[in-house]
Amino acid sequence: MRDFHLHTSYSDGAFLPAMVDAAAAAGLEGIGLADHCVVTEREAARDERARYGFTLDRTYERRRRAIEQARDRADIEMYDAVEMNYEPRDEDRIGEFLADAEFEYSLGSVHAVDGRSIQSASAFADLDGVERDRVVDRYFENLVALVESELFDVAAHLDLTERTPPLRGRATEDHYRRVAAALADSRTVPEINAGRALRDDGIIHPSEPFLDILREFGVAVTVGTDAHRPDEIGDRAAFLERFLDDRGIRPVAPPGLKR
Repeated sequence: MRDFHLHTSYSDGAFLPAMVDAAAAAGLEGIGLADHCVVTEREAARDERARYGFTLDRTYERRRRAIEQARDRADIEMYDAVEMNYEPRDEDRIGEFLADAEFEYSLGSVHAVDGRSIQSASAFADLDGVERDRVVDRYFENLVALVESELFDVAAHLDLTERTPPLRGRATEDHYRRVAAALADSRTVPEINAGRALRDDGIIHPSEPFLDILREFGVAVTVGTDAHRPDEIGDRAAFLERFLDDRGIRPVAPPGLKR
């Protein structure tokens, strides 16, 4: 099995050698080092970039050297990838950066709507139910725009709103069908993401109803543990293998990956 989505200390994960060693010990054939990156001139997003170190646009060449060193000593395939924060207003900057950096493949993810972090419950505490529904609408509008931009090989954790209690359960079948239709017409593939699968809330992206609709539309999927620490990789990879086997799903590699 190959894991196409994990993080290192080049964003918000553990040291790269430790992540590589843990993946090799888990028996993975390959891993995608997909550290977070934000490129924008918008103040709120730049604050997030500074707060969490999502600055791979400045450090990807340094990380590339670290990957080459790791390849010399570890018996596992390593892919030089990136997870870009997407917002429609940043498309030009994202496109220019991806063209210059020439990663082996790219993930795109919607992490914020109108300056509010999707994963922060407190960011929505002051909103009533109608306003929260509007946030979820905007999230899926941006997700469709992400797919239609054709900037990315992979759309990461499609229903991220499910991680956040004030937004959980507000996505509708119509939201899912709009995203599935966009993916069916795109080179971009979604991932099955196990980042929360083994926690108490047991959240898998996409949710089962969403996954059923993706399969109805004939949309292929790739996979990622979304691991940030070495001790997360093995259990999440094993979970993904069981999940895929139980549903008869054969995952694909990100479309841009040539090896």
